[in-house]
Amino acid sequence: MSRTDAEKAQDYTAMGHSVGLITDVIAGNEMAESHYTAADRQSAVDRNVAHLEHMKAMTDWGSEDMTATTNAITAGKGYTAS
Repeated sequence: MSRTDAEKAQDYTAMGHSVGLITDVIAGNEMAESHYTAADRQSAVDRNVAHLEHMKAMTDWGSEDMTATTNAITAGKGYTAS
């Protein structure tokens, strides 16, 4: 199944949201409230890393820059919530 340009654009935007969430959780700017546990933060990062890995592996991307995605995957895999 091939995605349309609009679908690819939507997916790329969603990937940006995952990059932002991973970055913000690691920086302590997201999910820092006391009702979020370390397990909650770890789960959120892990889910978003998995999403980015799945989307990045799609073979129909054009010239989209995957640098931020790659960096977020690397950071997320190295993250251990505390």
